[in-house]
Amino acid sequence: MLQVIFGLISMGFFPADEPKSSTVKPILVVELDRKEPVSYDKDIEPILVKKCNFCHSGNIKEGKLDLSSFDSMMKGGKKGKPVVPGKAMESRLYLLSGKTERPLMPPKSEEPLTPQELALIKLWINQGAKPPSAVRTRPKVVVTVPPATVAPVRGLAIARDKSILVASRGNQVHVYDANSGVFLRSLLAPDLKKPDGTAVKAAHVALVESLALSQDGKFIATGGFQEVRLWDTQTGAHLAIIPAFVDRVVAVAFSNDSKLLATAGGAPTEEGEIKIFQIPTGKLIIDIKNAHSDTAFGVAFSSDGKMLATCGADKFVKVFEVPTGKFLKSFEGHTHHVLDVGWKSDGKLLASCGADNAIKVWDYEKGEQARAVQGHTRQISRLQFLGTTPQFATCSGDKTLRVWNVDNGGQVRTIQGLDEFLYALGASPDGSLLAAGGEKGFVYLYNQGGQLIKKIAPPGVVTEAPEPPKK
Repeated sequence: MLQVIFGLISMGFFPADEPKSSTVKPILVVELDRKEPVSYDKDIEPILVKKCNFCHSGNIKEGKLDLSSFDSMMKGGKKGKPVVPGKAMESRLYLLSGKTERPLMPPKSEEPLTPQELALIKLWINQGAKPPSAVRTRPKVVVTVPPATVAPVRGLAIARDKSILVASRGNQVHVYDANSGVFLRSLLAPDLKKPDGTAVKAAHVALVESLALSQDGKFIATGGFQEVRLWDTQTGAHLAIIPAFVDRVVAVAFSNDSKLLATAGGAPTEEGEIKIFQIPTGKLIIDIKNAHSDTAFGVAFSSDGKMLATCGADKFVKVFEVPTGKFLKSFEGHTHHVLDVGWKSDGKLLASCGADNAIKVWDYEKGEQARAVQGHTRQISRLQFLGTTPQFATCSGDKTLRVWNVDNGGQVRTIQGLDEFLYALGASPDGSLLAAGGEKGFVYLYNQGGQLIKKIAPPGVVTEAPEPPKK
């Protein structure tokens, strides 16, 4: 809700999606009969968690606005600070969600704030928008299905044999033929239910935040809110659930021998969560404590499986020994959240990317930066090395998919014309197939020459067939 509006402000969807001529009634203004001050912890944060965190937390922050914590919210986003303490009538958080100023929150297809929720936000702001109390208990979060209009592609993977493409969209996971883009099946978890008991036909109840395919082609791992699920690649059968994560699992990665699975996540502004599990049992091998001081966004095993590279919101890239979890090295140089990291196959170089629009290449042995790679103009969401080659691919909010040479920082290929902010990337080891997906829910599948094989639409959306490649 709030997350959709604040994000779409900067992208120009509203006023096109909601003409100014449309008549929308403001939310009813009610007065609250309460004597105690409004508490951010008990009153405001649950509203934001329920209706804002689909697109304003974790590795995706629409409009550069992060509503996952008090501190990040008060910093504001691309359109400035949403809260003016003591002045609700000058605070965009109140005005837009109350439908008294455009762009209206939420879109017509989503559930608006109730008059009581809006009144709590107004009163909290007018009382000075006080921060959380010093002593806090983590609020219990009850997740439900994302709104129909919130279905970003956050996870993509192409099988090593190039037989299938797996893509997450909203809380769904779909499997396609990787050479044609033809839909094959959906992954459906058994016994999923909404808080009211209604059955849910999806891979997870909430958004699928991450996805990976094992190198041996046997398993698919998907990460969601406080859980990871394992699936049989060939049949789509649900195999296991790995629970008990603190928050969203925003990255998953298999080791090359397919025997280990690493996960990254953690609650914003709290300790990043890095764990390694045995596959297929799901047994916890190591829980790496104090890996990052904020959410961890990326994990990658070295090709020999002896090291794990991680990255996070604390702007660090770190390397740990596997399976002991012993800290080995850290790399510092990014100026914003580091969103992904990967290894060159020989283990000598790493590459990382982030919200500072930068790619950094690190010399592991020397423990220092080898070079900085420039080209993208917005957040670089994901990075993936292409097999044993020195090349790696990246996708970005600047709507481009690019391939680079890690040895010299040169740009090998740029693919343009992807009409959305990109969050997810998939590639075959030889680089002959590339896929990207983003905020609108489309998956773009390309061949090695950068020619579009198919633009795979969300369910119910019809697109024109791409022009055949020019010979």
